[in-house]
Amino acid sequence: MDLKTYIRDIPDWPKEGVLFRDITPLLGNKDSFKYAIDAIANHYRDKKVDIVLGAEARGFIIASALAYKMGCGFVPARKPGKLPYATCYAEYELEYGVDKLEMHEDAIKPRDKVLIVDDVIATGGTAAAKVKLVEQLGGEIVGVAFLIELTFLNGRKKLEGYDIFSLISY
Repeated sequence: MDLKTYIRDIPDWPKEGVLFRDITPLLGNKDSFKYAIDAIANHYRDKKVDIVLGAEARGFIIASALAYKMGCGFVPARKPGKLPYATCYAEYELEYGVDKLEMHEDAIKPRDKVLIVDDVIATGGTAAAKVKLVEQLGGEIVGVAFLIELTFLNGRKKLEGYDIFSLISY
């Protein structure tokens, strides 16, 4: 299946000069969504994944469906102040500043096998923050998977040494 046919290009969003790759048509089509989830699950089927971690908001969609498909738990990584229990955090760089992701401090146990999932890898900063969170809690990262990889932004550089899998490349 050519998943690119289910990605909508939106020029100049969220700001002029940016071409946004919109995954909502892929998610809204039962065949393309199932194909994408199945393809990622098949790639990691022999890794004995305990937890699938996804960051808000689109990462939640992919990661939770994948956790269900793989028969394992789902852990959310969120923007600061969104989780009700004690948290740990990791910072990452934005184009103009720094942001952070938080996770419950008991969400991952030492030696849990964790698959990190998101919709897009661009510069790799958000994914690297998720890696840091998992390792901070003693989890073992079995892979980092994405629907879309924007190869021209070299996000893989920040994830060297990890199994990186993407379904669609631009």
